[in-house]
Amino acid sequence: MTQDITHFKGRYLNLLERDGWEFASRSNASCVVVLVAVTSDEELILVEQYRKPVGALVIELPAGLVGDLADPDEPVLQAAARELEEETGYAASQLEVLMTCPSSAGMSDEIISFVLAKGLTRVGPGGGDDSEDIEVHIVPLTEVDAWLTRQQSAGKPLDPKIYAALYWLQRILE
Repeated sequence: MTQDITHFKGRYLNLLERDGWEFASRSNASCVVVLVAVTSDEELILVEQYRKPVGALVIELPAGLVGDLADPDEPVLQAAARELEEETGYAASQLEVLMTCPSSAGMSDEIISFVLAKGLTRVGPGGGDDSEDIEVHIVPLTEVDAWLTRQQSAGKPLDPKIYAALYWLQRILE
C-alpha cells in the first residue's frame, strides 16, 4: 500500500499526495451529509449562505459535516438530523440515505451522503450556528426550476447537488 505524503496540514484541511496525485482531505470530519428535505406540501427546503471560497451567496441544499463535533464516530443519520434542525429549523420523522458518493473525486477524498428527509416539523428558527448566517428558502417543487433560474439570473451560484436531488425526487414522487 502506498503511503500518503502530507504537503500541508491545516486546522480543517490537509493537502496530500498519493502516487504523484495531489488532493485535499478533511482533517475534522469523516464525511459530509447533504439533505434532500421535502415538506408534506411537496416543497423543497434550500438554504442560501455566503461562501468565502467563491466570494458569493450560494443556493444549496442544507448540509454539514459528520463527526466534526465531539463524536468523531457520529452516525450519518444523526448528523443529518442535527444539521437539518441547525440550518433550517426543521426536524424530520424519517431520514433515509439515498446515495453515498465522492464530491469531487479528482480533487478530494471527501465522501457525501445524500439523505432524504420527510415528515418535517418546524421546531426552531434555523439559520445555522454562530459561524453561519443562513437564509432558508421553502420552494414548491412545481416552481423550483423557475425559482432556481431566477436566482441564477440574479447572479447567485447554484450548487449542482440541487439537481441531483431533483432527479431523485422526480423518481421518488412519481
